[in-house]
Amino acid sequence: MTPDPSLLHSEKYRREHLPSLEDIIATRRDFLTKTGMGFGALSLSSLFGVNLNEAQAASSPGSVSPLSPKRAPLPSKARAVIHIFASGGPSQVDTWDPKPELTKYDNKSIPGHEGLAFGSPFKFTKSGKSGVEVSEVFPKLGECIDDIAVIRSLWTDIPAHEVAARMMHTGSLQLPKPSLGSWVVYGLGSENQNMPGFITIGGQPEWRQASFLPGVFQGCNVNYNTKMDLDDVIMNIRNQFTPMERQRRELDYVRKLNQVHAAALQKDAQLEARIESFEMAFKMQTEATDSFDVTKEPQEIRDLYGKTEVGAKLLVARRLVERGVRFVQVDVGGWDHHGDLDRNLRNTAGNIDGPAGALLKDLKQRGMLDSTLVVWGGEFGRTVVRDRNLNASAGRDHNGRAMVAWMAGGGVKGGQAYGSTDEFGARATENKVHIHDLHATMMALLGFDHTKFTYRYNGRDFRLTDNFGKVVKDLIA
Repeated sequence: MTPDPSLLHSEKYRREHLPSLEDIIATRRDFLTKTGMGFGALSLSSLFGVNLNEAQAASSPGSVSPLSPKRAPLPSKARAVIHIFASGGPSQVDTWDPKPELTKYDNKSIPGHEGLAFGSPFKFTKSGKSGVEVSEVFPKLGECIDDIAVIRSLWTDIPAHEVAARMMHTGSLQLPKPSLGSWVVYGLGSENQNMPGFITIGGQPEWRQASFLPGVFQGCNVNYNTKMDLDDVIMNIRNQFTPMERQRRELDYVRKLNQVHAAALQKDAQLEARIESFEMAFKMQTEATDSFDVTKEPQEIRDLYGKTEVGAKLLVARRLVERGVRFVQVDVGGWDHHGDLDRNLRNTAGNIDGPAGALLKDLKQRGMLDSTLVVWGGEFGRTVVRDRNLNASAGRDHNGRAMVAWMAGGGVKGGQAYGSTDEFGARATENKVHIHDLHATMMALLGFDHTKFTYRYNGRDFRLTDNFGKVVKDLIA
């Protein structure tokens, strides 16, 4: 029996007018778009920064995660970074840049400087096959010197803690820009989709900001210490009230609503970032706490790193990189030595020497050092004269014209001291390396041309190195 055509038409009409998610999301502009020709709305989309192609891609169920691993455009060895930030400003002449001439002038006036010279109280010895001179405060790192490239000619613009730290982490003195780790994850994604691509262990929020990059590239901070319960290491990732199966359904529904919103109206960066954070928290429930459980390491490895909080943090950094996290930053501060330098610097250096040496040895024996770039350094250096704070025991003031850092692994040419300062160690002179140059070199080691590695924002292309920076090719193997 042939169905009544009028009934078929009626059923089709009914289906077309059933309510849907798309019908509940509309604005006045959307109404005008649907009732008019719509060309005005298309032009407004460009004016207000709405990318229609991106909105359509976001609504596609097969869209690729922004944290998916990506191949670097240029050949490279480094696939991950561990940044040990020595906040406070280590003294270059007491750590990696020996200056015998300064010692000769100790407690005397020196040409071109106000105040009395302060010769280093620490001895330097040639170490490794390369014979690079290393301070006595770094005996364990001295054992690894053939894998380390020391940069003795580093400098920065302004020797103030907040400003200099901003420059080291973002390449900017004033404007809020994406951090180094955010740029790396933006370019390379993450090897582990159940963990953030960028994790900081301590440090200031500004050091891990994504700024105008999508929020998914912002660093996840972990205030880790060995006395904490593992469930408290990363707060608010484990839901104690809702089973994981239900959480999965809720997240899928929220994502579906957002896709409808993006297709019908516009893609909201803040909303996208919030949903991605929920998604990441859900995934981390199964893997994050395991990464921070150092008790699962063999006893000989735990003994290698030592029984200190710094040692545990660097061991965690290795475990995170081993699990596919792209960029890990560990804040190991305490280097602001305005007084009692002999005792204070020795203690601060002792806290990092053993663990950092253990990290390099551990990475090397696991075959990970070639693919992991390890960087140590602070925000500026120190003066070569005594701090004028009238302390009974002398220290050093801030100095941006000479500072020091070192790199190892990840394609770095180890066993060298690159560049030099003047005879007293007060100013970089030969083969000077600005912070922009350091960043450009790090990008090169990761497989990027820093001049082409950009993100378009507010009408122009931005990059980590701004309009500056030269790759120090002598540091690359």
